[in-house]
Amino acid sequence: MNRNEAFLHLNDPLPADIARRKDMGDLTGAIRLIDQRLEQCRQPLLAPRLEAERLRLSRLPGDYPYSRKEALAMIRAEWPQCTEDQFDALVDGGRIDWRMIDGELRCHERFLESLRIYPKEAPGLKQEETDNTLRDQVLARMEEAGELTARITLRASIRALVPVEGREVQAWLPIPAACPQQSEIRILECTPGGVAAPEHAPQRTMWWRTQGMDRFTVTYSYLFRARYVDPRTLPLDPVQPTFDLEEQAPHIVFTPYLRALAAEICRGCSTPAEKARAIYDYVTGQVDYRYQPAYLQLDCIADQCAKTLRGDCGVFALLFITLCRIAGIPARWQSGLAVRPDGVGPHDWAMFYLAPHGWLWADCSYGSSARRNMENVRRRHYFGSLDPWRMVANSAFQAPLTPPMSGWRQDPYDNQVGELMVDGRGLDAPEREWSQELLDFTLLEQED
Repeated sequence: MNRNEAFLHLNDPLPADIARRKDMGDLTGAIRLIDQRLEQCRQPLLAPRLEAERLRLSRLPGDYPYSRKEALAMIRAEWPQCTEDQFDALVDGGRIDWRMIDGELRCHERFLESLRIYPKEAPGLKQEETDNTLRDQVLARMEEAGELTARITLRASIRALVPVEGREVQAWLPIPAACPQQSEIRILECTPGGVAAPEHAPQRTMWWRTQGMDRFTVTYSYLFRARYVDPRTLPLDPVQPTFDLEEQAPHIVFTPYLRALAAEICRGCSTPAEKARAIYDYVTGQVDYRYQPAYLQLDCIADQCAKTLRGDCGVFALLFITLCRIAGIPARWQSGLAVRPDGVGPHDWAMFYLAPHGWLWADCSYGSSARRNMENVRRRHYFGSLDPWRMVANSAFQAPLTPPMSGWRQDPYDNQVGELMVDGRGLDAPEREWSQELLDFTLLEQED
């Protein structure tokens, strides 16, 4: 079995003694009990769940490196007036993500970046700088023309930070996949020996197997076509499709809470388009952005997002997908990169299907950001449409790479920045570095 399939078992409850150790922050004790059970080999059906949990616990301190004292000092370096009570209010209000580790509250590595998004609650911190002038211009141009197409050239790289001399190294870097938005995909240059996965691979990559090589690079170009659609204006077929409506444990799960929530959100809606819009409005209107730990640390992502009302782009997407599927609307994952002319970075969003028009898009993360800034035109745009600033590499969540990676993946769910494996062991985040460089971005003129 591909060991990353162990993460399919995260919804299986842990043995009570291990769960208690984990809940009290005794990671060392929980790992000790896991090791004992794995060594005894008496419960083989439980082994995948235990192995996945052991990896999570071993990586958890890296996601939550700051003690309460350290986190408060970091805040006070910019906001000296911040009191203990104000810090506690930020924690209790869900603005600061935390875990108990070795009996101590530890804060998420990007907690300060999360706080900057909410200046009313953290008024002494430097605010997140956002200038959506160019974005709004592009979206307006797209809506007027009906679509925009960009020619994009990117260079991606990944490098091992551990010794690799005399060792087998395998690398996977995401590359553009065939999908409704992308065409004319070309690999322009790559580290020798690279093998491209089929264009329709669910998580498409360039793959290498080498001896002693520590750095891998691929340069590619493609056309990205973003069309504008307002789902509220579309005539629909009386019979809608029944594909992409299933659960996908452990994160797209129809829990009792989500079933009840979907019924409440969609009450009074008569068409799939109305239901999808109501779900989009709920997610973008109620869920606030907060940087997340590695997704392997999260339990039943859609359900927990609905209950905490906190998430990042992928968490938003999974909640939207799950609620749509419960409501009978086909929905699926799509991810890769946000490719603005001034920067490139990982991003996730969702797709939903309305017959006879096919797949449409919902970027709930960008919609929530627009709501936060009281920019409803942009919020409306991202229900049904995207923008030309994208690279799609992945069409499925928790899909295998090509060929499958036998060692633990750094991200067993998505692939936006790449994976590395040395002598069969997957490298964790601190053991590697990656980059994505935009070489060319050109918006093409529309043909008459």
